[in-house]
Amino acid sequence: MEPYSINKKATFDYEIQEKLTAGVELLGHEAKSVKMGRFDLSGSHAIIRGGEAYLVGATIHPFQVKNAPSNYDPMRTRKLLLTKKEIQHVFGKLNEGLTLVPLKSYNIRGFIKIELGLGRGKNKADKREAIKKRDTEREIRRNI
Repeated sequence: MEPYSINKKATFDYEIQEKLTAGVELLGHEAKSVKMGRFDLSGSHAIIRGGEAYLVGATIHPFQVKNAPSNYDPMRTRKLLLTKKEIQHVFGKLNEGLTLVPLKSYNIRGFIKIELGLGRGKNKADKREAIKKRDTEREIRRNI
């Protein structure tokens, strides 16, 4: 199960506490484009509005640029497919101050899924600590 897209900034900017999987409502040419790897999750987030979940800020580049519909918006808001129970659970967590961030997209039996993470934003000190830890681990691996 090779991921189509990974949001590397999400794990750096947020401390992920819980993960869940959601489907995405896509157009036909968008699904082809995602399967070709033209999906960018960086800078995106998910929101809950009116009892439904939406993916905001994700970019799906056109499958065929010259053959794309004239009114196609690559950054349009896309509906996430979650059950009502999952939406209520996530909505409760969002009210506690957590953020819903997409982590990666992948394929399950032909369906494109997105792994979402409920996380709390890191401050600058935590980010610096993560960079130091990553550098020291790299040095240790290099010396061995």
